[in-house]
Amino acid sequence: MQTIDEPRLETDLEYRVGYLAGFMGLGPEDLAAVHGAAPLLAPLVSGLVDAVYDKLFEYDCTKRHFVPRQSGYAGAVPESVESLQMSHEQIQFRKQHLGRYLVNLVTKPYDAKMFQYLDNVGKIHTPKAGSPTLDVPLVQMNALMGFVSDALIATILGLGLPAEQQNRTLRAFSKLLWLQNDLIVRHYACAC
Repeated sequence: MQTIDEPRLETDLEYRVGYLAGFMGLGPEDLAAVHGAAPLLAPLVSGLVDAVYDKLFEYDCTKRHFVPRQSGYAGAVPESVESLQMSHEQIQFRKQHLGRYLVNLVTKPYDAKMFQYLDNVGKIHTPKAGSPTLDVPLVQMNALMGFVSDALIATILGLGLPAEQQNRTLRAFSKLLWLQNDLIVRHYACAC
């Protein structure tokens, strides 16, 4: 039986990720499957990003988060939720960020720098980082992660991979997205 320093899980990101990865069985072969999917998924990133934003624009409670100035964006901000269009510069800016995130998931090495990046994905959706006016409720983040997970699963199923590779890739992405979800939820559950 392994002994886990539970308080350290809340203060040491690498320790937390190591525990999560070990518990879920997220290992080098999973990360190789994620990276191996990169050439097939890269051309589809734009469509995935569009699908995510189409979904976000279907609900006022998710669309409203794109009205305030986004961290790093210097252009004009939308006047209201009602007037916000998909073509707005701030939306294009945010779509680029999501596209980079998806590309990073399948291309970057999974090291301390990448885990810090994944942790910041959670933090920037709260007032703890990025824009102090951005505070996306956890229920909306969970809905978004569920949608992204389903979209990735559907995309992987549509790649026509051999059954064994498809199963390995699906399981690897599932573990990785659960890890990502934990690194989001932690910023809602504690003063990290």
